[in-house]
Amino acid sequence: MGTRFAVTCHHADEEFVRKAIAAAFEEADQINAVASDYIADSELLSLSKQPVGQPIRVSPLLFSLIREAREYAEKTDGLFDPTLGPLTKLWRESRRRKVLPDADTLAKARAACGWKHLLLDPEASTVTLAVPGMRLDLGGIAKGQAADAMLATLQRLGIPCSSVTAGGDVRLGDPPPGKEGWKIGVRTLDKSTNSEVLLLSNCAVSTSGDLQQFVEIGGIRYAHIIDPATGLGVTHHVAATVISPNSTMSDALATACCIADAGKAKGIAEALGARLLRIG
Repeated sequence: MGTRFAVTCHHADEEFVRKAIAAAFEEADQINAVASDYIADSELLSLSKQPVGQPIRVSPLLFSLIREAREYAEKTDGLFDPTLGPLTKLWRESRRRKVLPDADTLAKARAACGWKHLLLDPEASTVTLAVPGMRLDLGGIAKGQAADAMLATLQRLGIPCSSVTAGGDVRLGDPPPGKEGWKIGVRTLDKSTNSEVLLLSNCAVSTSGDLQQFVEIGGIRYAHIIDPATGLGVTHHVAATVISPNSTMSDALATACCIADAGKAKGIAEALGARLLRIG
């Protein structure tokens, strides 16, 4: 998924823990195999090669991942949108070439996006991409989904005192022995220091922003977070940290809350029972 995953567990039996962690990483590998847009023949990218408007039956795992992603697109009114794959592809080209796409290319990519054109049939387990050129991108939620699956595996195997870190997403179980919670340092607009240290357990925290991934073109800094309204990366220096019951939610909301203005971002988070820390 283009990032580093790490697991921390507290348990008396080291060998047992090693086997449990291997099982947890297997869960993440399965998600990566079907949902990565870094793997050319992944099941997710294969969808974009199918005829437009045709229902395509997908695996139960991929259907579940896409369904959750679409639900959060609806809940955020499209600020988080898993159909922005054509725009993500343009952003990566811009980062490599240090040139923005021309107006026609950008307009064509934007026309191929839109979560309302992503049609799902739960009974048939089919996905329909209703407009030409549509390409799904679960980069703003799959890491959170994987972290949730990994922690669930560790808990199921009898290791409730665990944490999973997936890039900017952290999924937390019971606190370490003798502690009130896990200490989570949040880096937002400065790589050299934590802006805040949180003490948390049995929840998730995700941070998104332009600190790590951006490109400067013509004196303007474009983050990797795509604004659906422009089709380009957000240009305001911003970071959002979301604390929520699970990483699937916090991952998607952290992205959405970087795009929305401060008031709307707070309203979205509160409506879904999440807590928002936003800078910028």
